[in-house]
Amino acid sequence: MLDVRRLRLLRELARRGTIAAVAEALAFSPSAVSQQLGVLEREAGLPLLERTGRRVRLTPAGQNLVLHAEAVLERLEQADAELAEARRGLAGALRIGSFPTATRAVVPAALTVLARRHPGLEPMVRETDPAAVAHALRAGDLDVALVHEYDFVPAAREPGLDTEPLFGEAMYLAAPASAGPGDGPADTRAGQGGILHRHAETPWITAVSGTLCHTMTVRACQAAGFEPVVRHQVDEFATVLALVAAGQGVAVVPQLGVTGSDHDGVVLTRLLMERRTMLAFRSGAARHPGVAALGAALREAVPPELAGSRAAG
Repeated sequence: MLDVRRLRLLRELARRGTIAAVAEALAFSPSAVSQQLGVLEREAGLPLLERTGRRVRLTPAGQNLVLHAEAVLERLEQADAELAEARRGLAGALRIGSFPTATRAVVPAALTVLARRHPGLEPMVRETDPAAVAHALRAGDLDVALVHEYDFVPAAREPGLDTEPLFGEAMYLAAPASAGPGDGPADTRAGQGGILHRHAETPWITAVSGTLCHTMTVRACQAAGFEPVVRHQVDEFATVLALVAAGQGVAVVPQLGVTGSDHDGVVLTRLLMERRTMLAFRSGAARHPGVAALGAALREAVPPELAGSRAAG
């Protein structure tokens, strides 16, 4: 009989690429991971890995077994959800990943709803970059997470994970007030390109390289026909707006990034772009009462100004 814990290790190796990365993610030593994978090969009765120097890749049998592992793990999540449904009352820890603007603008109100409806539930929030959520969910470090995608940067399908839409946000070009009045709402993609292209020679403020927000800004500028000259890389939108007000450049910011923030000295121009926020969880966990309760609470907590962009689901 194949061991589920070892199947999980094999799946993580298929996703992460190296035994060292699997060991770091799951808090094992590399030698322990190698040993367990060796036991799995003996259980399977044929080679699952091909070793070339320090690198390891899956054999065709190993790749096929990963597909079965995905299905097995999904069924286990479904079983866990059904058991949780059968128990009376929600209780225990619910580990939630969230990105900063959602943590500030949506999550506190959602936690208030959860506390009122399910006092035995213990939500535990950890700010997590959306790019790191998939690994954290698959490794069991998180139970559920808020993730987002942008126009120009659609979310990739992550094996072993499912998502449900929560809400959408408008996107704005933030420019110094000293640069003159804004262009007003954009009506077409060409209009949006023109708004951005006005600042082809202006310094830009983006998020840190490697983040979805950074990639979104760069690709939006490229679609408008130029490569942005990035001067500052800052993740916190309140700081981005302060830099814009100080004349340090222009930036593209989401609606939650400007809601409740001081943007004196900044002109905001609506763009025909959107950021969409989704709830992510392991495949098979959609019916888990903790996941369902959080999703309902988050939808109730969406700020009124986003009501027009509330996603279906």
